[in-house]
Amino acid sequence: MAIEIVTKEDLQQFKADLFNELKQLLKSPSAQPVKQWLKSYEVRQMLGISRGTLQTLHINGTLKASKVGGLMFYAYEDIAKLMQGQNKTARNK
Repeated sequence: MAIEIVTKEDLQQFKADLFNELKQLLKSPSAQPVKQWLKSYEVRQMLGISRGTLQTLHINGTLKASKVGGLMFYAYEDIAKLMQGQNKTARNK
């Protein structure tokens, strides 16, 4: 069995390489969010809206929700699409 010695320089290089790879992963547009489903309060925080506005978005079909027990869950993908649509609308004005 061969023994390899790892030096501080080896560990520092490994750390630098690891951080660079993580940065690249976080910058990539295909990076998926950690959570696929968000609760109502998370959606409100993300969009900066009130409970009433979120309810209106749900009622008029702008934002679909799934009810599990007594909680409403919203797909991150739908929220991202909504935000992109708002940005395009703001740019066109």
